Amino acid sequence: MKAMAKSTNAFTCTACGASHKKWAGRCDACGAWNTIVEEAPLSQGPGRGLGAAKGRAVPLSTLLTTEAPPPRHLSGMDELDRVLGGGLVPGSAVLIGGDPGIGKSTLLLQGAAAFARRGLNAVYISGEEASAQVRMRAQRLGLADAPVRLGAETNLRDILTTLDNERPDLAIIDSVQTLWSDQVEAAPGSVAQVRAAAHELVTFAKRKGVAIFLVGHVTKEGQIAGPRVVEHMVDTVIYFEGERGHQFRILRSVKNRFGPADEIGVFEMTGAGLAEVANPSALFLSERGQPVPGSAVFAGIEGTRPVLTEVQALVAPSTLASPRRTVVGLDSGRVSTILAVLEARCGIPFAGLDVFLNVAGGMRVNEPAADLAIAGALLSAREDSALPPEAVLFGEISLSGALRPVAQAENRLKEAQKLGFSQAILPDSQKVEGAGGMSVRRIADLTGFAGEVFGAG
Repeated sequence: MKAMAKSTNAFTCTACGASHKKWAGRCDACGAWNTIVEEAPLSQGPGRGLGAAKGRAVPLSTLLTTEAPPPRHLSGMDELDRVLGGGLVPGSAVLIGGDPGIGKSTLLLQGAAAFARRGLNAVYISGEEASAQVRMRAQRLGLADAPVRLGAETNLRDILTTLDNERPDLAIIDSVQTLWSDQVEAAPGSVAQVRAAAHELVTFAKRKGVAIFLVGHVTKEGQIAGPRVVEHMVDTVIYFEGERGHQFRILRSVKNRFGPADEIGVFEMTGAGLAEVANPSALFLSERGQPVPGSAVFAGIEGTRPVLTEVQALVAPSTLASPRRTVVGLDSGRVSTILAVLEARCGIPFAGLDVFLNVAGGMRVNEPAADLAIAGALLSAREDSALPPEAVLFGEISLSGALRPVAQAENRLKEAQKLGFSQAILPDSQKVEGAGGMSVRRIADLTGFAGEVFGAG
């Protein structure tokens, strides 16, 4: 007689989600104590054993469809609607994260008021603040008369019951880390609780057609805290970025099932809340004075929007054995690569020099197309020679030193021309259909760029 397979239970850490073969008092992955709990194994699936019932056949269809695209609700806040992909989709789940104090609650309270004033039934559930505190913020923002219904609760069962009774069009949960379910034996904010709360809320949103915003805390690395599976559950993941010392805030979509990813909305933090910035390029370049060494204007693309930003560099002799490399708003690994290419391919050393790089206005730039602007700012600072004030730059730098073309060159040039720039420095192989009257200066490689523009190399 064949022996039946022995089912073994799994042991999971409720703090970090790590799996263990047996119970232990301390998790080896995160170091937390008394967080390992036993979980029942998954079922063996259908068709196991004698007399097992068969599952229901799933109806299949073709890829052809005549269904209309999902309807959308507009808030009237153009920057928020842009990041959502053109408006709010009923039944969608949106996760928004950001640093503490960056303005997540302010943004969502303003968004809830904007949707409510356009006829949507909006409910705001706060798990971090009392109702009186949220009302005080609403009065400060001039939203006290907005038809938003407010509640303060952390019990997941009570929240779901309330939403089921009220049937709102939009529900905002601030935040998912404060929720707790009585069916999970773990502390609020733990991996198990966050996963259970997110699953229940997303399932409720799909079943009832309620659009739900979930606020998520972030770790010190800037990622949304909790299990990564939460980001897979929701339809849209948005980060609210910015520096405390700057008044600008960037709302950035990193995942969107109903619109383009990497779309951004720009806001300005004021005493009366967040104000929309319709032309972010003009804002990021508004404080540019006379041309100085170390400044280069990059014509970038964020989602579908062209945005011009200023890359600033400072190169100074270093007294340290290991010179400093300080980078703000750019990928430090990419900057190191560009420095290595300048030294290896162009013979321009940066050894013994401190290098500081910054993107003006608190903007973050992740495009490879910014390589040429970064190199231009570095060479301008090192050679103490300013770039032409009417010029914008874009282009990717390969490890061989060649300049590679980038996408959407026409949109970049149109935005630059709209702001008064008359010259563009770009790769020689870049195809441009209609430069709009701008003077295009083509460069084949980084050595030619250093020689032509700065006389270096």
